[in-house]
Amino acid sequence: MPLVPPRISRRRALRALVAVLAVLAALVWWFKPFGEPELKGELTFSTGVRTGVYHRYGQLLEQQLRRDMPGVKVRLETSEGSQENLRRLAAGEADFTVATADAVAKYRQDGRPGATTLRGCARLYDDYVQLVVPAGSPVQSARDLRGKRVAVGQAGSGVRLISERLLRAARLDPAKDVTAVSIGIDTMPEELEAGRIDAFFWSGGLPTNAVRELSERFEIRLVQLGDLVEQLQGTGSPARYYRAAVMPQDAYARARNTSAVATLAVPNLLVTTEKTDPELTEQFTRTVILSRDGIGHVVHAAQLVDLRTAIYTEPLDLHEGARRYYRSVKP
Repeated sequence: MPLVPPRISRRRALRALVAVLAVLAALVWWFKPFGEPELKGELTFSTGVRTGVYHRYGQLLEQQLRRDMPGVKVRLETSEGSQENLRRLAAGEADFTVATADAVAKYRQDGRPGATTLRGCARLYDDYVQLVVPAGSPVQSARDLRGKRVAVGQAGSGVRLISERLLRAARLDPAKDVTAVSIGIDTMPEELEAGRIDAFFWSGGLPTNAVRELSERFEIRLVQLGDLVEQLQGTGSPARYYRAAVMPQDAYARARNTSAVATLAVPNLLVTTEKTDPELTEQFTRTVILSRDGIGHVVHAAQLVDLRTAIYTEPLDLHEGARRYYRSVKP
């Protein structure tokens, strides 16, 4: 008498199918790292001055990248700021960098070499423009800087762009109405403390360590810039990337401000070029987004990196690798 195979219920068959699929998924996960080549090579990340937020952010990001891409050696290069960062990137001297949106817009507007090859990876955090004076200074607005010795940032920096725009908005000629001192945040604090300058402009995340440390040893005050925002925005691109903002009173707890300070802010962008490998860019972007909380414990501005806004890298198009990452995490 022929054997009749036992009948299998639909429910048991479905359970068996689920079990098989689970095993296959586990095998795919297990063998995938061996089937795909590991990223290898070197990349250069151009940051900023050693005492600025860009460089500290770069140092912490490099540690995360080392874990996520162990086959890739990351080299950090300090710089004068956004303008120099973009020049390096376009010249092939760096693979990734951070630059303010207004600096990117100006670089493109001026038709600088390699401007059309620039691509965005992520919108990061905003820089806040800070005008710092001794606590007893009579300066109450940028208009009061006439005849003063004012540090305006180095020639290749983003703060140089914004400080000169602000002075013009205050109806001051940067070349005639103030004594412009071309130094960066690495030396601005000690120059103010020594009385060799009367004020300095800085554009950076809150708080910037160099400013915070100055406030802890020397009495300073931050001057409001809110009265210039509307006029500045009216000048069009690239100034349209500035927005009105407020620095909380406790941004620098030791500063001699009795209330929040009205100012302006500008977005920072993570930038690369169209020539950068898509897989490398995808992984780099992933690390930037996923490392937000860890880095944010040290660089507080990094806490503001947000997946929902990171894709808005105007005036730059997204790099294909970055686009792949955002698609992979789209809900």
